[in-house]
Amino acid sequence: MEILVKKGSAMKRKNKLTIAIASAVLAVAVLGAMAVYAQDKDKDKYSLKSASGIEFSDFRGYEDWAVVSSARTDEVLKVIVANPTMIQAYKAGVPGNGQPFPDGSRIVKLQWKPKKSTEAPFVVDVPDVFTQAFVIEKDSKRFPKSGGWGYAVFNYEAAADKFTADPKSPSDCGHACHSAVKAKDYIFHPYQKR
Repeated sequence: MEILVKKGSAMKRKNKLTIAIASAVLAVAVLGAMAVYAQDKDKDKYSLKSASGIEFSDFRGYEDWAVVSSARTDEVLKVIVANPTMIQAYKAGVPGNGQPFPDGSRIVKLQWKPKKSTEAPFVVDVPDVFTQAFVIEKDSKRFPKSGGWGYAVFNYEAAADKFTADPKSPSDCGHACHSAVKAKDYIFHPYQKR
């Protein structure tokens, strides 16, 4: 009888170990599937290309770039971020020192519809629905007619959780507007004091 009890205990331990291993394998599989799903979503986003040939993949990692500035219109809240190449140029005094931004500079204007905060004890607009990423990249060889800058818009559809390249976004779509700041190498926003 004593032997049977020991066998039962061993079987219980073996069953518990089997269940623990199966649970761990299942957890790893679920986490792996979630990671693949997230990568696929980024893969979809980063496979986009504007009509002017600007690839969203050129801006990979923009989510973590340094903030340059912010802006607001009646309809849109904007946060402007730049890649390390452009941030380094800003910190060296560009464009105020009369030097242009180097090729490889990239800047993204992230845009949200605003809403009134329901939590703050004062009136303040906060981001609501993300709407688009307006991207600008410096490549003097590719964009000689627009001061070396190429422009594109990638719209975001929140309901579908999906980006699309804006078909009405030729390489000089932003150039007409940015010509007003030609003396600042076509860039409106200075690197704001911190």
